[in-house]
Amino acid sequence: MDSTKPEINNEFGAIRIADEVVATVAGLAAAEVEGVASMSGGWSTDLVEKLGRKSYGKGIKVEVIDEQTKIDIFIVVEFGFQIPDVAENVQKEVKMAVETMTGLSVTAVNVHIVGVSMKKLAGNNEEVGDDLIIE
Repeated sequence: MDSTKPEINNEFGAIRIADEVVATVAGLAAAEVEGVASMSGGWSTDLVEKLGRKSYGKGIKVEVIDEQTKIDIFIVVEFGFQIPDVAENVQKEVKMAVETMTGLSVTAVNVHIVGVSMKKLAGNNEEVGDDLIIE
C-alpha cells in the first residue's frame, strides 16, 4: 500500500512532515504527563540511548495516511498512579500536541502499558529506578 505523505502547499513550495517528527512531538507530549516514568522502545532503542543518542520518538509508532494519523505509544507507568488515568491523560496530551503542531488530524492514540517503574531509595537518598517490564 503506497500512501503519499501529507503535503502542505504554499507559494514557496511544499511542506512534508516526516513520521519521525510526529513521533517526536507525541513522545515529548507523553513524557510530560504525570505518572509516565518512561517510554519503552524495545532493546535496540534502549541500546542506542545508552550509547549517547537521545531518541524522543522512542516507544512510538506512527501511521500517517493523507491528513490523518494513528499513534501507538508504549509507556512505563510510575508505581502508585492509576493506570487508566495516566493512559487517558497521555491520549489527550498527545492528540492536542500533534494536532496543534502538525495540523494533522489524530484519529487514534493507542496507549500500551508495558511496565511499572518502582522507585526506591539508595543508601545516599538518591532515587533509583527499578522497572518491571512485560514483553
